[in-house]
Amino acid sequence: MTKCAFIPNFFKFYNILWKGALPFLKRHPRITPTFEKRINPVHLQPADIWIQAASAGEAYLAVSIIKALHPDRPVTMLLTTTTDQGMEILTQALSPKQFSSHISLSVDIFPFDSPKAMNKAVQQVNPAVMVLLETELWPALLYALKRNQTAVLLINGRLSPKSGRNYRLTKALWRSFSPERILAISDKDAERFSQVFSHTRIDTMNNIKFDRMKVQNTTGKTSALAAIVPRELPLSIFASFRRQEETQIIDMIKALLARVPNQVIALFPRHMHRIAPFFKKLNKKGLKVYRGSQISSILPGPAIILWDKFGDLHQAYSHADVVFVGGSLVPLGGQNFMEPAGLGIPTVIGPHWQDFAWVGKEIFNTGVVTRCRNRQHAVQTMCKHLLESGNRQARIDAVNHYILQKQGGSQTAADTIWASRSKK
Repeated sequence: MTKCAFIPNFFKFYNILWKGALPFLKRHPRITPTFEKRINPVHLQPADIWIQAASAGEAYLAVSIIKALHPDRPVTMLLTTTTDQGMEILTQALSPKQFSSHISLSVDIFPFDSPKAMNKAVQQVNPAVMVLLETELWPALLYALKRNQTAVLLINGRLSPKSGRNYRLTKALWRSFSPERILAISDKDAERFSQVFSHTRIDTMNNIKFDRMKVQNTTGKTSALAAIVPRELPLSIFASFRRQEETQIIDMIKALLARVPNQVIALFPRHMHRIAPFFKKLNKKGLKVYRGSQISSILPGPAIILWDKFGDLHQAYSHADVVFVGGSLVPLGGQNFMEPAGLGIPTVIGPHWQDFAWVGKEIFNTGVVTRCRNRQHAVQTMCKHLLESGNRQARIDAVNHYILQKQGGSQTAADTIWASRSKK
């Protein structure tokens, strides 16, 4: 099949898939309220620059870019997002006082990538520059933008090995409407993108997520957990662990208590619905556990606490002597270990941290975060931190220095976007 025939035939098939999916999407409770806007995007405002932020994570990136953008003349911008959470972040985090007065900004819902809806959306907005964040590769959108002669930028680009393999299998399709430029967050991501978009200019940039990081010294602040933990006892926290890790977490608790019995251990499962089942598991294994909501005064001595209140984890971190962050004992991608590390707390993770590989393996050289081979190694490391407290301010300084070296991605993105707009 020739290239000329391949693209139209692909979109005929793609359109059939969307027609089949739309009746089901219309009944989805989270989509129903905005369904009509997604299939008929006549409400979208015209804009010089259109930035698409898929969900919460990308919305925060978009906010950072907007705040770093300082155009020397008036410019209209459209921010779109796919989720309600993304919409909430964009509307709440951006007020006119927080960005340049030269920017006229509108926020809206992102259309479905059906060829009909996306053609209408691009015609309606008619952007000079389209900014996609991380891995926002939608074929109907890219095809419509290419025909509209819109400059397409992929910013803060990341591409996992698995996604890279899938995109390489269909690279003939993507090559037909590849972005003009890609700024990837690492050399490995850049290499994977180059294997799909061989004719695109691809460079690297600092991850914008670092611009949102702030090292904090919370000494003197209290939390609900600190109010019930005896001051003379060390505090170990197991944070954000998942159902698949629960058996290993129980083994770690037993091993940790065998070596350092005189301590308080606080457990924060990743998902609240696992509180009751995990509580039963702990009891079956012979561990006496208190629920956080049932404790109203300072504990008389060592204890295990299963925290069942939402939203208290960050404050609890600041009082810990050591933290283990889950999602990392089995291949689940890991959880945010930079949050306790940024507070100067010795932080331990398992061998799996793919979702946070963007932080960079050099973080382990600071001595604040330790990546362990297995649960036994993790327990050994936690015990070491419990017995040797070290200098918290030195740890804060080390993480702060690391983060400062990695910042600047927002400005790089803003400069690249404005340079592309100026060429039009």
